[in-house]
Amino acid sequence: MTTDSCVIPVIKTPGDYQAFRISPHDTNRLAIVFDPTIVNMSLTYCVEIFDVGGKTPPNRHKMAVEMFFVLKGEGLATCDGKTAHIQAGDSLLVPATGTHEVENTGTGRLYALCLMIPNEDFAELIRSGTPVELDAEDLSVLRRSDGLVACT
Repeated sequence: MTTDSCVIPVIKTPGDYQAFRISPHDTNRLAIVFDPTIVNMSLTYCVEIFDVGGKTPPNRHKMAVEMFFVLKGEGLATCDGKTAHIQAGDSLLVPATGTHEVENTGTGRLYALCLMIPNEDFAELIRSGTPVELDAEDLSVLRRSDGLVACT
């Protein structure tokens, strides 16, 4: 199959991500990677960063499926009363209408990629919050330079 057009991909680096706390006293931050304003699709893709002891409030979505991939740290994921331990490398799929929460139970920050399809106003909720900066630790994890070991 041949096409005469080329779609130019949208490429972003961690320095391009906009981060927010939905509420000023939240113990987690969300760094938006892609959302409908950036890619003209009904999805939200972000990195959720939980401070030590941080957690999301119990929440649910009418139609959206939410997926998490743990980059670093450990915690507990609860959906409809069932709780599982999560750690780096684990994936979590929350079906639509599942009441869920994620909690950081580790000694350091918990970092998870989060994808919600369709968006269901998630990006708008995030962007309505308080803008925050990603710090050196956040950028190190997102660039994966925190796990690199020099070869000798």
